[in-house]
Amino acid sequence: MDPSKSFNDPSADWNVTEKTGLLQPLSPPYLDHAEHPNAGYPPPGSYPSTSGYQGQQYGAPAGMYGQGLYPGQPVVTVQPTLYVTTTPLANPLPDYMGYSIFTMLCCCLPLGIIALVYSINTRNANMAGHQLMAVKNSRMARIFNHTALGIGLALFVLYIIYITVVVVNAGNHDSP
Repeated sequence: MDPSKSFNDPSADWNVTEKTGLLQPLSPPYLDHAEHPNAGYPPPGSYPSTSGYQGQQYGAPAGMYGQGLYPGQPVVTVQPTLYVTTTPLANPLPDYMGYSIFTMLCCCLPLGIIALVYSINTRNANMAGHQLMAVKNSRMARIFNHTALGIGLALFVLYIIYITVVVVNAGNHDSP
């Protein structure tokens, strides 16, 4: 192809075999045609007015630039993709996570671990949007936390009483 001639020049020698290494056939160069001054675009004024919608289609009128099926081409129907997601609860239930960690470390380790597991399950149920499971797990976490706190306080009080008794008895044995 002669580089001195432009693509818009209809008298230019356009040679299809010039680039034979391409796998797809070349398209002819872009030419302005007098019969289609707005080629590829709808004619001016074909868009509906913005004053109100009356059921007309946007774009070019049907049939003017209509594209049909090629002979023997099957019809392909594409369905929209549907994404199913769960949303977190609007009012999530308390998961007692901090309370569970405190009771696990400071009060009663076994019951604190059980309470921590229920707290994690409550948080997961809240995030997944499972209201009934969140209610059940939240209630069980609270019960185990209260029980662990009660056992921890009872053991602490018994420890104080034991230390007091030991100190008093040690003081009584030293004096004759």
